[in-house]
Amino acid sequence: MPDTSTASAIPEVPTIEGCDVFVIGGGPAGSTIAALLAQQGRDVVLVEKEHHPRFHIGESLLPANVDLFRRLGVHDQVDAIGMKKWGIEFVSIEHAHRSYVEFADAWDKTMPSAWQVRRSELDELLFRNAATRGARTLEGCKVRDVQFDDSGAIVQAQLEDGSRRTWHARFVVDASGRDTFLGNKLKSKEKNPEHNSTALFGHFRKVRRLEGKREGNISICWFPHGWFWFIPLADGTTSVGAVCWPYYLKQREKPLKDFFFDTIAMCPELADRLKAAELVDDAVHATGNFSYNGTHCTGDRYLMLGDAFAFIDPMFSSGVYLAMHSAFDGADLVATALDRPAEHAKARREFEQMMRKGPREYSWFIYRATNPTIRDMFMHPNNFMRVKEALMSLLAGDIYGSTPMWGGLRRFKMLYYAISWANAKRTWRGWRRHKENIRDMGKLQGETIQNEG
Repeated sequence: MPDTSTASAIPEVPTIEGCDVFVIGGGPAGSTIAALLAQQGRDVVLVEKEHHPRFHIGESLLPANVDLFRRLGVHDQVDAIGMKKWGIEFVSIEHAHRSYVEFADAWDKTMPSAWQVRRSELDELLFRNAATRGARTLEGCKVRDVQFDDSGAIVQAQLEDGSRRTWHARFVVDASGRDTFLGNKLKSKEKNPEHNSTALFGHFRKVRRLEGKREGNISICWFPHGWFWFIPLADGTTSVGAVCWPYYLKQREKPLKDFFFDTIAMCPELADRLKAAELVDDAVHATGNFSYNGTHCTGDRYLMLGDAFAFIDPMFSSGVYLAMHSAFDGADLVATALDRPAEHAKARREFEQMMRKGPREYSWFIYRATNPTIRDMFMHPNNFMRVKEALMSLLAGDIYGSTPMWGGLRRFKMLYYAISWANAKRTWRGWRRHKENIRDMGKLQGETIQNEG
């Protein structure tokens, strides 16, 4: 008889599964590109480290999202879970009035509305759609390592029960969001030196909302240490968050819930809307280190989408749109890499330019959002030389099409600089305050902090 006494000591060789494309992250970017590539007939594996539905912020969508949902075949499903959003309300403690703008006032009148959505519902909807389109989806699966070779990459992942699975993929897509899996591995992630903010947020019931058509609009409310979002959701709850400078959150000497309500009190209009409200699950969250960039987002066998490449302050609700748009263009790039490798280098250069365009265009306004000049311009919107139409086109997400809005945006910026020059002392004080506000205060203790009270 053969000797089998040492058989158990022989290490088991892991089974390596094959696929065309491996997608890390089941959020809007990952689920979108997985659905598109699967529809092309490619073998796509899409993994998500958590289980849907899972909590996420970023609940306000842009009108430019609407066409992307339609092209994915999920427009009606999103409409069923969404709260219709026709425009934006601006609230400033330094102005007696409130300002209202509508997306229908944009240069292109065909994108008049979007939705507010619970991200747990939207993300699950998109993830299930990817499976319906043919992607192999797996939840509770955390990618541990990616090693590239001449023909693709070896991807190692771990499931919740501790078991491991290994794939060899011809191409890897990083849609891991703020986990920035490949950005960390390749050391391509860089802190944004021009903006540094933190956020604390919660969900409320029994909130006083705007009336009529404006009920679903997002409200942007300035306060001395930053700005608030106020996002009504279809289930009756309202998402409220304060995006503030790090020094302010570092001053906290009381439970997070109490600190949050003290912050809300600094904006009287918002405090009045919440005076009879109830905090859902008695939970307040905090997150820090908002803004970062990547040195690059593509390689021979990989690309990074959405927040896996760059993250900017969410003031203009651009996150989901930029992620999904990058997924549509990313699907074309992957197809080029796999089917027409001779064209891949040129396609990569064009993709890199596209990925920088969105954050760049929004960031000019974000960096100045708390500046008194910009605040005055938002509180007194004027369509002189069509600058309001151009601004609303930007806020609607119409930045990748052929809408001739760029001249209007240049004129808006010229007006900004002219007003700033005419108010030189105020501008200087604002610039100095901004430099002081964005100073690095160190990382918050934990990415998400539940209410300690």
